[in-house]
Amino acid sequence: MATPPPPDGSPSPEVVDIERALYRITYLSSRARQHERLMAAAGVPLDRAGAALLRKMADAEPMRPGELAARLGVEASHVTRTVQHLEKSGHVVRVPDPDDRRAQRIQLTDAGRQAVARIRETGVRGMQAALAHWSPDDLRRLATLFHRMVDDFLAHAADEDTEPTT
Repeated sequence: MATPPPPDGSPSPEVVDIERALYRITYLSSRARQHERLMAAAGVPLDRAGAALLRKMADAEPMRPGELAARLGVEASHVTRTVQHLEKSGHVVRVPDPDDRRAQRIQLTDAGRQAVARIRETGVRGMQAALAHWSPDDLRRLATLFHRMVDDFLAHAADEDTEPTT
């Protein structure tokens, strides 16, 4: 059930509150100190770029660096540097692209998969501790609404990507 905007076209107070809450949680989770604590607790010495790249790759098949850059929303040169660091640390390897033997894809190693698992496990434990006083029903509702919101954001972004520019 869609909530229509107020007659004057301004955003509803609820949408303003949601945007503020999302900003706060994004700010908290993206702080360098928070990242360092998460990596230390997980026992994974990665910078934010390396951790983000590994997490993105864990949910996909091996992909070309350019595709990975597009999915992360960064420049290809940024991915190239990060991949070089992750290769040296043993978290990723380059493998031939089966569709074009001249090209390469980036693939997680066992060490890369283990690092992602430790990062996710540590993040989940922290979230569990922060939300320990929430009821199972509240957690279930929050999870449902979060997934719904992300799906709607993705659909909206896809619509914006396909709109013709004039």
